[in-house]
Amino acid sequence: MNITRWDPFRELQDMSQRLNQIFARPSDGLGLGRQLLTVAEWSPAVDVSETDAEYVIKAELPDVKKEDVKITMEDGVLTLTGERKQEKEEKGKRYHRIERSYGSFMRSFELPDNVDTSKAKAEYKDGMLTLSLPKSEKAKSKALEIKVS
Repeated sequence: MNITRWDPFRELQDMSQRLNQIFARPSDGLGLGRQLLTVAEWSPAVDVSETDAEYVIKAELPDVKKEDVKITMEDGVLTLTGERKQEKEEKGKRYHRIERSYGSFMRSFELPDNVDTSKAKAEYKDGMLTLSLPKSEKAKSKALEIKVS
């Protein structure tokens, strides 16, 4: 009879790998050549910044055509939706690994009350969507200092 040393961490890793296989998520521990390849919904990276005059939202949308992007504003919520389509398989070309995500995406942002939505502008260039959301004139007014007597 052989005595086997119990390793609780190995059991946790095995269980994690089995759960990842059930839910079709890639796992780091499967080893080279046996990694799961999945196509998942994705979410573009976004930067949100503010100046005295406007809010700016920049979204990275590589390989997304301008026609596949839709921007809506409703009830104080800005929503970006679109789709990055997967390349069609070409004859004589075999993929060994696909790590980029494809499919539809949606990002929503609650807008502050001081955004003038009627003057919003969007520009799409080189895979970067830039939204300029000007602040209303009321919001731009300068603060007045009131002296205490």
